Amino acid sequence: MKTQRRQKEVNYGFVAIDNCSSRKNWNLGGILTHLGSIRDDGSGRCQYVFPQRYWRQNMTGRNQTIVSEFLLLGLPIKSEHQNLFYALFLAMYVTTVLGNLLILVLICLDPHLHTPMYLFLSNLSFSDLCFSSVTMPKLLQNMQSQDLSIPYAGCLTQMYFFLFFGDLEDFLLVAMAYDRHVAICFLHYTTIMSPRLCLFLVLLPWMLTTFHAMLHTLLMARLHFCEDNVIPHFFCDLSALLKLSCSDTRVNELVIFFVGGLIIVIPFLLIITSYAQIVSSILKVPSAKGICKAFSTCGSHLTMVSLFYGTIIGLYLCPSAHNSTVKETVMSMMYTVVAPMLNPFIYSLRN
Repeated sequence: MKTQRRQKEVNYGFVAIDNCSSRKNWNLGGILTHLGSIRDDGSGRCQYVFPQRYWRQNMTGRNQTIVSEFLLLGLPIKSEHQNLFYALFLAMYVTTVLGNLLILVLICLDPHLHTPMYLFLSNLSFSDLCFSSVTMPKLLQNMQSQDLSIPYAGCLTQMYFFLFFGDLEDFLLVAMAYDRHVAICFLHYTTIMSPRLCLFLVLLPWMLTTFHAMLHTLLMARLHFCEDNVIPHFFCDLSALLKLSCSDTRVNELVIFFVGGLIIVIPFLLIITSYAQIVSSILKVPSAKGICKAFSTCGSHLTMVSLFYGTIIGLYLCPSAHNSTVKETVMSMMYTVVAPMLNPFIYSLRN
């Protein structure tokens, strides 16, 4: 009898949601109930009970359940609006893929576009295409499927590539800002932007992002996840996973604060410095033609920088205690979905 009771305890796990009514906004009633049952403990908290396949047992001398899969809640969309938003996000993703592929193909086929600026733009388009592909296919699948689970290894893999391509775009924007700075402020552009320097400015971001993404992934892999496996997001976000861990996350948080801060702050300051010198150079020789040329050269890049860094700084470097999960999810959509989609339109090839 005791053995049967213990087996029953191991076969099921639960996660508590602070507010039972919140499941209406997240469509939990229609999506998660197929996984198990919903219990209200009378205190305003809901317990979602999941079958054993969402848990694995760690036999260390005492009963302990460790999460083997996570549940991505996705976007807080009501069930009657699911099909509408699915069509919208599918159209956005297809636009992102086709637009960035078009830029890559045109740059490869046209010899006149084999210049430093378009070398960086082609790498940025490839980064945007991959960055969007890390999260969007899983989001679209979850919107049409009743299975919101993602394996533990799959979650870490998604986190790695999300950090990798997000950081890569970060550094490529710096390289493009430096290219614009040299083009406007110096006379010997072709001499300074030599093939060797251009290759260095492309390879360095790939190496730095590989190190940074691998560092966070390895630090995350050492953590344990014991009970709560529900991620209120549409992808495996680094901060969301840390909140679910039952291990000591102080090392991860310190690395995020110092290394992650440098990854965002230093490139942003370098871009600001480049454009400050561009503005200073233009003001020394004020002319309508020069200002129009500078705006044509830098306007598209500044638009992308504002869209990308504006949401990231507001979300990660200046978080507010009043930010709701819905607001954070919408802000994440801006730089993970909207920015990559707008890249082909912002960087028109005539610039």
